[in-house]
Amino acid sequence: MSFTIDRRAALLAGGLTTLAGLSAQVKAAPAPGFDNQAAPDLGNGTFLNPILSGDRADPAILRDGADYYMTFSSFDAYPGLTIWHSRDLVNWQPRKPALFRNIGAVWAVSLVKHKGRYFLYIPVKAEQNDTFVIWADHIDGPWSDPVPLGLPKHIDPCHAVGEDGSRWLFLSGGDRVRLSEDGLSLAGTPEHVYDPWRYPDTWDVEGFSPEGPKILRHGDYFHMLTAVGGTAGPPTGHMVIAARSRSIHGPWEHHPGNPLVRTVSDKEAWWCRGHASLVDAPDGSWWAVYHGYRADFWTLGRQCLLDPVVWGKDGWPRMTGGDLSRPLPKPRGGQALPHGMALSDDFSAPLALGSKWAFFRPARDEASRVRVADGVLHLTAKGNAPVDGSPLLLTAGETSYRFECDIEIDPGATAGLVLFYDDRLYAGLGFDKDRFVTHQYGMERGRPAHTYGQALRMRITNRRHIIAIHTSSDGGQTWHRFDRGMEVSGYHHNVRGGFLALKPGLYAAGKGEARFRNFRFTALKD
Repeated sequence: MSFTIDRRAALLAGGLTTLAGLSAQVKAAPAPGFDNQAAPDLGNGTFLNPILSGDRADPAILRDGADYYMTFSSFDAYPGLTIWHSRDLVNWQPRKPALFRNIGAVWAVSLVKHKGRYFLYIPVKAEQNDTFVIWADHIDGPWSDPVPLGLPKHIDPCHAVGEDGSRWLFLSGGDRVRLSEDGLSLAGTPEHVYDPWRYPDTWDVEGFSPEGPKILRHGDYFHMLTAVGGTAGPPTGHMVIAARSRSIHGPWEHHPGNPLVRTVSDKEAWWCRGHASLVDAPDGSWWAVYHGYRADFWTLGRQCLLDPVVWGKDGWPRMTGGDLSRPLPKPRGGQALPHGMALSDDFSAPLALGSKWAFFRPARDEASRVRVADGVLHLTAKGNAPVDGSPLLLTAGETSYRFECDIEIDPGATAGLVLFYDDRLYAGLGFDKDRFVTHQYGMERGRPAHTYGQALRMRITNRRHIIAIHTSSDGGQTWHRFDRGMEVSGYHHNVRGGFLALKPGLYAAGKGEARFRNFRFTALKD
């Protein structure tokens, strides 16, 4: 049976309390997707959130005729800003990354098409914070080199076009700045134009933090959605508020039903919901795309959620999906593309850098470290450990999974598998020709001797934050449990900061290179 336990729990939490009802939903569940990963489309005209699992924060969505494109904050992962494609808002496929040069930690971007050209406005946290712009004449690129705009004090830009054709970036804090006609430079200085609605001071939030403005022109109004309450912190913090104006120049009036979305209890299926955009579906229905944390799984990062929207007779939008724990009717029309991608890799094709694999904080020439030939990933060693070795990582969205790989090392090299949050918080196991090296709490700890020499197969199982590590000398026919178990539920933003996620991956440190074969990822039932 392909229906996972946590999906059953979500249904029950959402009010489906009869065995008959549960049985009907189980029968409606589709066959597992790639690597046994869950798919949002239940195959019976309904879907179950998230539409994209794992670390998919700050969704920026663009409708371009019959096509929908979406990208997310990629932070320190490069190549970054992978463009995802859909024709029905539920099933999504990765295309290509748009950003290859490391310009800093990429936060919430704006993806737009203006007069036939695609633009990405990219705020970054770096030694010098700024917002960059890149452009392309096709969604798959090639994208231009990043151009700095000179906005060191703001994040979360949103491109908007006024009723007079003027181009603007709306920014965090209720500010905006005018753009040049070509959209590649500023044509003014930031100005304050909007004071966001404030929640009662009895609510448990992380902070006011107005950010992520999203502008949509609908009917007689410009509508602005804004995130307040802080991105993480308490599960009840993040929320979506709305305002509208007849002119891009204001004044802005608050939605009478603010907030439109807010987690009100840690018993809900999704925590810290915010950063919403409005988009219409092929059937003319309206939807909100935003992010949220799965309850009790901060480690997975913020995942992409889809919420139905209705427009009232008063001209205001309202979100109607509740806590998103139950299946919802899919938008009608549009082609359902195969959803997601396989995370397993036999290295028989060029490495999917950006769409699947990504380096953590790479140097400018980091891609030169990898070479794929004859079913082998050759990874040149770097640094002394994952802390300074720019590991190669995947984005996982399951609460339980297993990943394994054959690893062979040169003399002087150390290599292994990791669960990696950032360069100060990771776990896993590596080995050199004589000893293991245990990675725990972002430190290199025990170094017991081994008899594997320079080759073994290694497996890490993450079952709801409980970690087991196994090794094998015969390609996985016989496994030996490594004598160090771990628990990683605290490897997340509320402990470490950074807004990242715990990701599976591999690394090579020291001298020479490591060779990886037959990487296999398997989603597990809880």
